[in-house]
Amino acid sequence: MARQANVPAPAQINMIGEGAVFEGTLRAKSDVRISGRIIGKLIVEGKAILAQEGAIEGELVATGADVAGRIEGEIHVKERLLLKGSARIVGNVSTARLVVEEGAMLNGECKMGRLEEGRAASLKQNGAAAAPPRNAENKNAENKDAR
Repeated sequence: MARQANVPAPAQINMIGEGAVFEGTLRAKSDVRISGRIIGKLIVEGKAILAQEGAIEGELVATGADVAGRIEGEIHVKERLLLKGSARIVGNVSTARLVVEEGAMLNGECKMGRLEEGRAASLKQNGAAAAPPRNAENKNAENKDAR
């Protein structure tokens, strides 16, 4: 039976299964669920779901993320980052919104607030950390130095 033109395709979830190890840069335009291990960069134009048995050693760049597993490295989430009770994070985090369940561990620096459009585009394009966003505090310090 042919699909009607106006019916959207079902949501796609890409999966890295338990026991699988991926090394390098993985880019996805839709959600990704990780039960295995990623060594390198994960760049997702959707939600990254890290299961309790999953691990990332490197960098995570995503629109949204639910983390129950272990991450050692940088995390850049454009919208909401949820750290479940079993989450273990060692590294710096930047996100617009952060939700932390009791029991989650975060050992690193956390910066919250909206990412500037240029920074968000840069992270999305190459997964590299750009300069920190300019906020009112940074601007005030620059103004004092200029006087």
